[in-house]
Amino acid sequence: MELLPQWLTLANDRGFAAPPELLPALLNAARGRTDLRPQALVFAGPRAQWLARLNPDWKFALRAAPGRIPAPGPQEQGGLQRRWQEGLFAERVALLAALRARDPDAARELLSGTWATERAEDRLMFLDSLRTGLRPADEPFLEQALGDRSRNVRATAAELLSALPDSALAARMADRAASCVALDRTASAPALTVETPHECDAGMERDGVAPKPPAGRGERSWWLGQLVEAAPLTSWQRRLGDRSPADIVALPVADDWRGELHAAWCRAAVRQRDANWSRALLGSPSSPDAAGPGAVSLAERAKLLTTLPASERAEWVAGFIDSHGLSEAFQLLGVCAVPWAPALGRAVVDALNIARDAGSYPWSFSGVMGLAERCLDPAEVVRLEALTAVPDEPEDASPGAGGYWSEAFQRLVSTLRLRAAMRAELDG
Repeated sequence: MELLPQWLTLANDRGFAAPPELLPALLNAARGRTDLRPQALVFAGPRAQWLARLNPDWKFALRAAPGRIPAPGPQEQGGLQRRWQEGLFAERVALLAALRARDPDAARELLSGTWATERAEDRLMFLDSLRTGLRPADEPFLEQALGDRSRNVRATAAELLSALPDSALAARMADRAASCVALDRTASAPALTVETPHECDAGMERDGVAPKPPAGRGERSWWLGQLVEAAPLTSWQRRLGDRSPADIVALPVADDWRGELHAAWCRAAVRQRDANWSRALLGSPSSPDAAGPGAVSLAERAKLLTTLPASERAEWVAGFIDSHGLSEAFQLLGVCAVPWAPALGRAVVDALNIARDAGSYPWSFSGVMGLAERCLDPAEVVRLEALTAVPDEPEDASPGAGGYWSEAFQRLVSTLRLRAAMRAELDG
């Protein structure tokens, strides 16, 4: 079952379709594993939606991936309106997502036509579909949604508007953030000074700032983080002397506000998909501090990596593993494209070899080994075969560690061979 997602991807790429008699088993498998659903529904084809109407356990198939359910063409607008107004909720979500992927403006107009009569929980789901193809033309609709009765709808509208750097909300947030963070003109060297907001006024609340902080968090720091997160990152470069993102991240921050400020910039870089700011916040993978110059945690680094091209992401993580080993690399490996690029695969195998020679037990790296079984290029089998032998154990090694490592590498080699055979069989 662990290799089923890859098998489905390979089968779909080659144009295979599921035999009808296997559809119930396929849908049952996808019911319990959300990661299977996109590829399983492609493999199942239109019969999946038909079966889903007969069995409520498979209703997830009615919310097919965007673009997978054909939306009516221009000559069938009446049918589209009828499906939108009369369909089940899951069918309406799927229809809106499919139309949004094909014609974003038409999808927004379809939603706006019934917006006032939708339930709050439905409005939230429908609004979330606008993430696909988000564009400046969506701003008037989203600005109107800032006045919605539902707090969650207002928050989602504000989040989407903040991802549009030229929106009026983004400009308002930039002005608010600039009043809190500025260059310290009195310091002998360039530095940033922070003055947190004194209140969360009605305008801030309307623009998505949550007034009440989580337990253990101060109000003013909570408001500051939200303002900085929603401000366009390009505005900081204009306001801070046309410095580059890397130069801004390197500036000292007064009064221990560095972590709070950089964490908000990390969230902004992910939300705005800004690769330049992500690179600045990530820093060098060989940095002595595994958390990086701007990111305050490995989880943030993993999110920042998702904004980079796949090849650059793999290269960065390979460099991180070369410098820091595997103990902190699990989250980072999880955002890398599959199969892993050759340089990343070599880095992982080399690090596993080093861990084995150090005499520790392999289950300390069970998460990485599990990822390697699914993500390592099967071509690495040639190098891994040499590691399947039981090594001579140093005196300070954990008892029996060499044998356990041998078993772990044998299992890894066996899985990689199975993946290679799976691909060869589908290639015919």
